[in-house]
Amino acid sequence: MARAMIHNRQDSLERALLLFWQKGFHATSLKDLEKALDMRPGSIYATFGSKDGLFQESLERYASLGLANLERTLYAHESPLAGLAAYLRGLGGLCDQDLPSRACMLVKSLLELGEREQVARRKAEDLLAGMEKRFVDRFADAQQVGELDSSLDPVRLGRRLQAEVMGLRAFAQRDVGSAAVHALAEDMALSLEALRIDGGTDTDTDTH
Repeated sequence: MARAMIHNRQDSLERALLLFWQKGFHATSLKDLEKALDMRPGSIYATFGSKDGLFQESLERYASLGLANLERTLYAHESPLAGLAAYLRGLGGLCDQDLPSRACMLVKSLLELGEREQVARRKAEDLLAGMEKRFVDRFADAQQVGELDSSLDPVRLGRRLQAEVMGLRAFAQRDVGSAAVHALAEDMALSLEALRIDGGTDTDTDTH
């Protein structure tokens, strides 16, 4: 029984995540949640505390899935820069996936939430900072293994990469077609690979 309850709660959270990702916090009504989760208002509040609580859990779930995908890609490559480039190339396929939105849910939330939702806004900020740290760490790793100039700042590079990822995902939201998004992601990946000190093509990098 307890296992079924955990499963049902997780299933409800996944459904809420998709709804919030598509519509945003403010545009998602309690009626929308009732329909998507197949739960009465009392059950929603009993399970998640409030709409805001459910939204914050959805943000955390979204971020955990995104980080898991990022880390799988990064650590599938011995070369830190090759892993980062592979992650960018993977984002080139955003238009090929059936997603509620191609834009990042955390970024959408950051742009939408205001003073009245400070706790949720800080949550989105913190989760984005966690993603940025993964980028910074891999640039630092690239310096340690000698493939990135030691004079470069990993923090600055990590922030720039996160800005590029945000921009790529926002660009993919436009009606531009899959080929354009793939091409832009490829250009970004090549620019990152150009940072390699040896200037060569890493054998870890996926063929393209």
